[in-house]
Amino acid sequence: MLSLFRLAVALLLTLIVVTPSFAKTFKIATIAPAGSAWMEKMRQGADEISKRTAGRVKFKFYGGGVMGNEKSVLRKIRVGQLQGGAFTAGSIANVYPDIRLYGLPLTFNSYAEVDAIRPHFDPILIEGLKKAGFASFGFAEAGFALMMGNGPIETVSQLQGKKVWVPEGDDVSYATMKSLGLSPVTLPVTDVMTGLQTGLLDIVAASPVGAIALQWHTRIKYLNTQPLAYIFGALLIDQRAFSRLSAEDQATTREVMSSIYTEFDQGIRPQNDSAFAALLASGITQQKSSETELAQLRQTAEEVNRKMVRQGEVST
Repeated sequence: MLSLFRLAVALLLTLIVVTPSFAKTFKIATIAPAGSAWMEKMRQGADEISKRTAGRVKFKFYGGGVMGNEKSVLRKIRVGQLQGGAFTAGSIANVYPDIRLYGLPLTFNSYAEVDAIRPHFDPILIEGLKKAGFASFGFAEAGFALMMGNGPIETVSQLQGKKVWVPEGDDVSYATMKSLGLSPVTLPVTDVMTGLQTGLLDIVAASPVGAIALQWHTRIKYLNTQPLAYIFGALLIDQRAFSRLSAEDQATTREVMSSIYTEFDQGIRPQNDSAFAALLASGITQQKSSETELAQLRQTAEEVNRKMVRQGEVST
């Protein structure tokens, strides 16, 4: 009888030890609103993963920035309060500097250039994120950031002295804006609207979709059509947490989430075209810098980019 009791206890302890490694709830934070298309699609993906893994893998999403800005989310991942988040590239540059590559100011002039580069470098960046401790599922294009402001922004002289928003962690853009004679102001995305309302900011950079979704367009009067920087995002999960899944469940999770991010990546351009038209229809004035002005902007950006490479901020 005692032997049976000991066997039962041993089996119970085995279950207690083994079960957590095969059943996992990933807590994921994002600044995307709870009712956004991103959140809806991610919840659909989570439901599919849960069904296909018989409930072994589940997701719980915290939208609307309730877990703080992206810097705060990273900190909470490190301590295990969260297992992942949806991030813009600049916000994770401190943990993986090379993720800045696509977003270096004035690097791309067209989507054709982007499409020629990404198939070669996406796998390298994904592997780099893994070495930095994150499982990722591909990148989702957000579009080109366009400069938008409450005053004319066509020439370098019009930009100088203006207070321009720079995302947290984007040291390259900060240095570029400073070199151009602007006054860069570092803020999390969640504080930009307040900055525009209070006069803390004169200029922001955003994709057309982003400007409308975040309501920044209600505080701007001009936009410059020159692509300033390429914006993209990624869903990142702590590699330590992800590796606790069985190989089969990892494969299922990766298949579903990668498919969703491919859909995000491929679907944004028509949305940005429509949003751009909506911005102009709302009364915002469209401007375009001359080739002379662009040459000056590019020269400054290239000098900063080379300096960042020398300092080890971005790999060669």
